Amino acid sequence: MKVVSSILPAESIQEMIRSKFPAIQFEFFKGMKNAFESFQEAEIFITYGEDLTEERIENARNLKWIMVMSAGLDKMPLSACRKKGIIVTNARGVHKIPMAEYTVGTMLQYVKQARLLWKNEEEERWDRRVSMEELCDKTILILGVGAIGGEIARLAKAFRIKTIGVNRTGNPVEFVDELCKLDGISTVVGKADFVVSVLPSTPETTHLLTYEHFKSMKDTCVFINIGRGDLVEEDVLFEVIKNKEIAHLFLDVFATEPLPEGHSFWKEERVTITPHLSSLTKKYLPRSFEIFEKNLHTYNNKSDKMINYIDLTRGY
Repeated sequence: MKVVSSILPAESIQEMIRSKFPAIQFEFFKGMKNAFESFQEAEIFITYGEDLTEERIENARNLKWIMVMSAGLDKMPLSACRKKGIIVTNARGVHKIPMAEYTVGTMLQYVKQARLLWKNEEEERWDRRVSMEELCDKTILILGVGAIGGEIARLAKAFRIKTIGVNRTGNPVEFVDELCKLDGISTVVGKADFVVSVLPSTPETTHLLTYEHFKSMKDTCVFINIGRGDLVEEDVLFEVIKNKEIAHLFLDVFATEPLPEGHSFWKEERVTITPHLSSLTKKYLPRSFEIFEKNLHTYNNKSDKMINYIDLTRGY
């Protein structure tokens, strides 16, 4: 069996995997350009999911399983994988700790006026009139209470925040006080002090939020998007801020990345921009390879269902 990776992890990770599966041939490369020749013979391919095309999938002679070392699959040729019966799994869940911490961090920054305090410090201004708030007794609406959203809800409870969740099924989730389905968002957005989206990019979620949703929010509400940039059209967000429908946007994801220089978001005082880094952590690849290791045992033994098995008709 040949396993090829277009991701080049640390030597310690490579050695760990090889030691646990001595009968398997592993080849690790930096990027598809270097991995391509070996990829054509691989039975298993490890990737971030951005270097595969329909043509490459069709020409892969032995490929049976693709391990995508990210949660997002929007750049994966899933239809080509489905046609060839290729298994696809991803690293869903590895992001939950850094992304939940990022979310709580932005909320704390906002209520504790971090941006203003940093500005005052730079200007050597002692101003005790700065308005301080608490997270306690606030309400957060979490769009997408899967692994990441569930962790956000768990941390929110430490601050005694009321939690409302949205998912596809409407089934109960631990640490979520109130739950509704995707089509029920408009019934709950008006209750939230913070709205955070961790939704993936699917046909169901593209441009899911409209101007009317924001108009229904409190004018003191804060919107945080750490999911995908196509959840809301940028023109809608411009109108929302211009018309002061809500108080602030924290945006980590955008329709076009990197966000171009000169983009209006950069200059907007009530928009905080971060460069798609809410999921970043030094523990990212070690955690991803833990999932791969468990799935490789399952694949070898043809035993239980693999972790994070992707339904290729749904895309998640």
